[in-house]
Amino acid sequence: MLYTELLRLWDEAVKAVDARDWQGALSKLNQITEPTSRTLFLTASAHLALGQLEPAIQALDQTIAKDERLAVGFFQRAGTLIMASRLEEALNDCISAQKHMRGNVVIDYRQLGLRYKLYSWQVLYNAAAVHSRLNQLDKARDILLSASQEKGGGGRGLNVEVALHSLSKGEVLPILLVPEGEVFRPRKQDVEQLGQRDFLGKPMVISSMIPNDDFGGFEPLRINKPGYYEPKVDRVEESRYMRLRTPYMSQAPGQLTVPGGAIVFLFSDADRDGLAMVIHDGQKGLVPMTLLDPVDVNKSKGRKKNKSIPSGIPLPPGLKPPTRPQSQLSHEEPPQERPDREASPPSSASATHPPTTSTPPPRNPPTVDSPTELTEDPLANRTILYHMVALYDYAAEGPEDLEFSEGDTIDILSEVNEEWLEGHCAGNIGIFPSLFAYREGEAPSTIDRMTMLLSNKE
Repeated sequence: MLYTELLRLWDEAVKAVDARDWQGALSKLNQITEPTSRTLFLTASAHLALGQLEPAIQALDQTIAKDERLAVGFFQRAGTLIMASRLEEALNDCISAQKHMRGNVVIDYRQLGLRYKLYSWQVLYNAAAVHSRLNQLDKARDILLSASQEKGGGGRGLNVEVALHSLSKGEVLPILLVPEGEVFRPRKQDVEQLGQRDFLGKPMVISSMIPNDDFGGFEPLRINKPGYYEPKVDRVEESRYMRLRTPYMSQAPGQLTVPGGAIVFLFSDADRDGLAMVIHDGQKGLVPMTLLDPVDVNKSKGRKKNKSIPSGIPLPPGLKPPTRPQSQLSHEEPPQERPDREASPPSSASATHPPTTSTPPPRNPPTVDSPTELTEDPLANRTILYHMVALYDYAAEGPEDLEFSEGDTIDILSEVNEEWLEGHCAGNIGIFPSLFAYREGEAPSTIDRMTMLLSNKE
């Protein structure tokens, strides 16, 4: 029998036990052609729950035959034999269980899949229960006293006074068994391996110039132009923009709340409920198809006065940086902060090499890659006015430019003019266009940034 098939039947039997479907558990266990000691213990537990003592004893006989050192197996069979009035055999099982405890006060079977701890005092208690039924009360009393005196908390849970009081009244002691429903379970990791697994996984977008791009398929290189990006779908004719005639409020999970007159991108046709999958404001969801009207995006893009951005998937701005300021500082002049916005920006030499008074400058200034350059503090004698966060990547086009990536924090050192700032990032100082960053705590929305950039372009 394949081990995977055994695991499957074993797991289904355990689920039936959790649902208290003892017959269903037995039907699954009977399909196992090569049972193990743990599945046989499960079979015995199901028979015990149904009150079937003889089949339970037979299953426990096979359990112990498979694992001759399973102390909990002897303990469970001893309790079952007491219930069947086979007292001499039950006493022998108590002795065997105590022997296979190997001097331990407790054995934790969780590593084998059974959420149960077998204590030595429990084995001794069942032995006392046998002697109480054989009317050997003195032996039963001595065994109870020895069980209560075990070190290491072995006697925890044993109420000796109640048990001794029952013996004094001539009553038999109740039997201890593994609680109903506590059975050996297969490892969770092994059960999870039974299902089919896709080791290749699904494609996903790691990096994209397109905001909210979730396309993970394969297609020829797409030409991205500023304006609108239409995701690739199964049929080209489904790629179109639509407008909602009236506002729609989400009424169920997966639906979108869209204001009236908003432009959405239709991702798929309506389903049987009349709902269509659309993209609005960077989110994908369902809206009624009956509320959608086609929109000619090309006509709306041709209007110069209309600066609003449709709620499809806008692309990053395709704008050139503002006019670069003319540098008027010589390399011999010391760098100074100029509060005037129209003052010329500091050169790369003045920005990265603050003046020193202790030692004269070397005849041959170190290059950018020189080790001495790395030990100097680029912000010495400079004041940080405020901080900004990069909106987009900016690649340096000259030695005086400050290069950074989207999301970087920039220390603002001075304002060159209306369009350029001097800043510090990643150990470098330089100038950059102000529209490539925003002040911390005042981040504009995507549509606001796009509107601002389009206004600057005009």
